[in-house]
Amino acid sequence: MKRFALTVSFVLAALQAPGAWAADPAPASTSYPPHTISNSQLRVLPRNADGRSYQLHIHLPASFGKDAKRRYPVLYVTDGYWDFPTVVASYDNMVYDKVLPEFIVVGLGYAGEGLDFGQLRTWELSPVRLGPQDGDSGHADKFLATLEREIIPFMEREYRADPAHRMLAGSSLGGLFTLYAMYRKPALFEGYIAASPAVVADGDWIIGQAKAHAATGKPINARLYVTGAEYEWPAFLAGIKRYQALLPELKHPGLVWQSRIIDGERHAGTKAESYARGMRFVFEPLAPETGPSKD
Repeated sequence: MKRFALTVSFVLAALQAPGAWAADPAPASTSYPPHTISNSQLRVLPRNADGRSYQLHIHLPASFGKDAKRRYPVLYVTDGYWDFPTVVASYDNMVYDKVLPEFIVVGLGYAGEGLDFGQLRTWELSPVRLGPQDGDSGHADKFLATLEREIIPFMEREYRADPAHRMLAGSSLGGLFTLYAMYRKPALFEGYIAASPAVVADGDWIIGQAKAHAATGKPINARLYVTGAEYEWPAFLAGIKRYQALLPELKHPGLVWQSRIIDGERHAGTKAESYARGMRFVFEPLAPETGPSKD
């Protein structure tokens, strides 16, 4: 019964994602130009050894073209096909408020038409095997390797992304992947935003990883922001709360963290606030200003 409930929760997480139940769009018309996000572009990477082709949703800072030698921090966001517009909207507003530095936003997605995002993300964002109804899963190690060996080098070569300031963010399975990356490769990123992470996967597997890492005494020199939703599925929220409660006890050397349960929201509804507050927290050391507005 526990496994069945967990499987259902992941299916619901995919179905409740923005656009999952959207009607077929109206036919395109040459009379109306398509909406685009300013200072943004799509790049498709060559198919990798696992047969997967990634499409990157890239949002560049307003000053990007003004100094060809300047390097920028970068935030990598899982589920870019869903979450990129939400992150970019908050980013632009907070850069205007001077509480965020300029940085590059990279939404991680897939190239191709008619794709099943739910199955694709389950394959690569889950570090453990899920239930049989979720299809092939448990390949987060391969996706993390792709990030480290292909996607990050591409961004640092082609877009002057700063290797000293990399951040990672994700929601649900993406949040679980974010925590997995922090424990598996703690030096790869210096900031992590885990929005409503799927801590309950495989009986709180990620909590076991957290305890194992803490036992080594090795540092995690990073900032971590973790959220949950007040009206999450009960078992899902309980897992998040167990992880949040454990963080003070783990005492990971070097890790600066904050956690929050977002009032009045369900699962996917946490994204806007989680990403906005999370960006502000993980980028705080680089922010032009902090605290109240200055005259």
